[in-house]
Amino acid sequence: MMKKIIYSLLFFLCIGNSFAQQTPADKQTTDFTIEGATAHLGNGQVIENSLIMCSQGKITFVGSAMLKIARQGTVITASGKHIYPGLIAANATLGLVEIDAVSATDDEDEVGINNPHIRSLIAYNAESKVVESMRPNGVLMAQIVPRGGTISGTSSIVQLDAWNWEDAAIKVDDAIHLEWPTSFKSGKWWLGEDAALKVDEKYSEKIDGIKSYFIDAKNYLAGEKAKKHLPFEAAKGLFDGSQKLFIHVSGQREITDAITTAKEVGIHNIVIVHGGEADKIADLLVKNNVAVILDRPHRNPENEDDAYDYTYTIAKTLIDKGILVSLGMEGQMERMNTRNLPFYAGTFAAFGLDKEVALQLLTGNTAKILGIDSFVGTLEVGKDATLFISEGDALDMRTNILTDAFIQGRKISLETHQTKLWKRYADKYKTN
Repeated sequence: MMKKIIYSLLFFLCIGNSFAQQTPADKQTTDFTIEGATAHLGNGQVIENSLIMCSQGKITFVGSAMLKIARQGTVITASGKHIYPGLIAANATLGLVEIDAVSATDDEDEVGINNPHIRSLIAYNAESKVVESMRPNGVLMAQIVPRGGTISGTSSIVQLDAWNWEDAAIKVDDAIHLEWPTSFKSGKWWLGEDAALKVDEKYSEKIDGIKSYFIDAKNYLAGEKAKKHLPFEAAKGLFDGSQKLFIHVSGQREITDAITTAKEVGIHNIVIVHGGEADKIADLLVKNNVAVILDRPHRNPENEDDAYDYTYTIAKTLIDKGILVSLGMEGQMERMNTRNLPFYAGTFAAFGLDKEVALQLLTGNTAKILGIDSFVGTLEVGKDATLFISEGDALDMRTNILTDAFIQGRKISLETHQTKLWKRYADKYKTN
């Protein structure tokens, strides 16, 4: 047994050493100016031949390079290139799981059903190799979300170049996440049960359980609190408006029930995650000022009678109806696929959504939904200098080649374990 423990420790020490990330960049000390690039501001506006200046981690000027004003600090000539706000990954599990097959590196799911007091932030691994692989595609920030149970826990928002979770955090405990039940269920086919969908007779009972839990929490918070109840304490922000409730739900009936139940228990600041069939109840979402974080479009439609391109066009459909929409990441291989967020937004653009509006799904819109739009999400004076320069269109995988990236004015490394391997084997086989 002792020998097995020693071997296990050696294995994880080796894994830890091989997982060492690039050293986080130092705090910005020298001003810089980016001149000549096409600036995509993240709010729908574009400035050709732009001039952007940054100092002490903040953007100090955004305008035209034609203006005859003094440039600040080091001048980066970016003619023919494009500049974007740092992209934000909503509903992600980056830094919570490193290797799916190694349970010791999997910290996304906590034991229990209702865990609003479980904080994903303290489990976030800033030295994850998966996290560093996001940056070369321009994904520089992420909402780190727990999974599992009914109330999965509390998320936080991080920037992706840090020593540890304390350095990484840019908004702590922004939201609590609720997994809404479905009104249909399928049998356990692996046990020989019928795999066809059928009505879940316990659906109403499950909703009553969720409702009772929040009512109990509300009553506890309004009472004398003779005995401390950590889960109920953690739900306080839902009732005073300081936290949002992210409800992970799809289906016309389910979304309607989720919104109705939240209002009944006194929770009004909610966001729908997934949002399948949200287009069918758009008026309800608009009436209640509910935003939607969609799943990636590269998947099959859920219903047999959906149009073949339903998942490609739903973003435009919802936006045209006046709903605030963002793009998140959940599902199979979600952590590794998070780097492809700009290209998923590009798919929405290819199916009718204006390209600058598609960009907002990862910038301005996401920042608004996450409550961080006062300091990130768009290229505006006074906001963090979190941005990147690309040789081409950031939403096109053929041309999104980053030359520079900055987080809070710090020029970060774009080197990753994967780029090192690419260079190594490109040299071996003499490829470009």
